[in-house]
Amino acid sequence: MLEERIAELKAVIASNDGSNAADARFARAVDELISAVYDDIGRIREERPRALFDLFVIKVLYVGRGSRHADVIDYLGALLDAYLYARRLFPDDAAGRPRTLYFSDVLDERRRIEFFDDRFEAYRTYADNALFLSGVFAPAAQRRHARGRGPMRGRRAGIDAGYYVSTGKTMYRMAARQREAERSAQRDTLERLADCFEVYADALNEMSERYIMGFDLALLTDKMLDGYNRHRASGERAPRDDARYLASRLRIDASSFPELYRD
Repeated sequence: MLEERIAELKAVIASNDGSNAADARFARAVDELISAVYDDIGRIREERPRALFDLFVIKVLYVGRGSRHADVIDYLGALLDAYLYARRLFPDDAAGRPRTLYFSDVLDERRRIEFFDDRFEAYRTYADNALFLSGVFAPAAQRRHARGRGPMRGRRAGIDAGYYVSTGKTMYRMAARQREAERSAQRDTLERLADCFEVYADALNEMSERYIMGFDLALLTDKMLDGYNRHRASGERAPRDDARYLASRLRIDASSFPELYRD
């Protein structure tokens, strides 16, 4: 059911490609689906991760930033789904050993053939890595630097972020110039990713903070209070137990909310 509703949202986006159809009703439908995801937080879900990634991208990019391109929404959902597996970040070399892919590896012909059969895949994969790292992992890295871990932390953080943005944009542009980009109908998509790399990285930053590495705290708080109020009105234990579980995720204990923990 959830996947079907997400597919309906993507169909609306596709049918309005080139413009943004995120009116109040569309935005409300997205929020309702995210709320439904949070209803089962901490439980094993049956939906494919790809559907959830699509939903989160729609929220932060299409609704939150007014994106107009269905192809980018779809590309980023597929990218996030692919990075569920570490091999995407650490491709095997010629000997079958996982290895970090460096900018120099895709520029040097001798090194590139250890990882990839053609330039298009090499350039695109490196750019995807750069976008993923500067988007999804950037908030966690920023928190570590803010806590003061490591010498020269501020300068290193700035260099790291700028490096991935610069090299990622370059690789998307180089990938877009390859014949395979035209054959796979990805040239326009890759050029958009290059031109607006910072926008997409920023959207992934927000998504990471709210839905991947962390939680939407405001939504969790609302659900906790809703469960508590349902318990008060009905006397049922289930909504109280749900509220207590959410309180634990928010690190709210009995000293902070004694009414919730009172039997």
